Amino acid sequence: MKLYETKTAPNPRRVRMFLAEKGLLDKVECVEVDIQKGENLQPEFVAKNPMKKVPVLELDDGTCIAETMAICRYFEEAYPNTPKLLGESAKEQALIEQWSRWLDYYYFVPCGMGFQHTSGYFKDRMTPNQAWGEACIAETRQFMAFLNEHLAEREFICCDKLTAADLTAFAVTAFARVIQLRVDENLPHLNKWYQQIKARPSAQV
Repeated sequence: MKLYETKTAPNPRRVRMFLAEKGLLDKVECVEVDIQKGENLQPEFVAKNPMKKVPVLELDDGTCIAETMAICRYFEEAYPNTPKLLGESAKEQALIEQWSRWLDYYYFVPCGMGFQHTSGYFKDRMTPNQAWGEACIAETRQFMAFLNEHLAEREFICCDKLTAADLTAFAVTAFARVIQLRVDENLPHLNKWYQQIKARPSAQV
């Protein structure tokens, strides 16, 4: 299998960490896609994912699966004897899905939009709106404060164990440095959780 990714992007990092936690990194060949140069806009890549985003998993039979959680779901189901990161019971699966959606919509999206609209990184293919970008950064900051409170008496995001929700939250928190947001003593609970996840071997892949 091939995993088309951009090493520095947060969504591919989520997939790599997911695979590392399951001990499945050796099941994929990582293929670097330079999104700044627009390699994801080329016909060969668009044929794999018409949304023109990374990551994309290409199975041995040529089937291509885009979207981070869809890729993670594939490995969760295809390798049932590995650690369950998307939940074992109906309750766990529902809670992880809930948190995954919250983290995507209220944390990752504003963080990404804050970056795109204030950095000019993709100004060759979009029209940045500085005010919108700054508003998104403010939303990201607010969600970080929410997470800090949530983690005051918890070791993990949900289910009292490491799940895909933690991997998503970690990848976004790490990426937030591009919009000058970092966890520190002002967010002690979030910082403690962040340092704990950062120390895991999967955070180094």
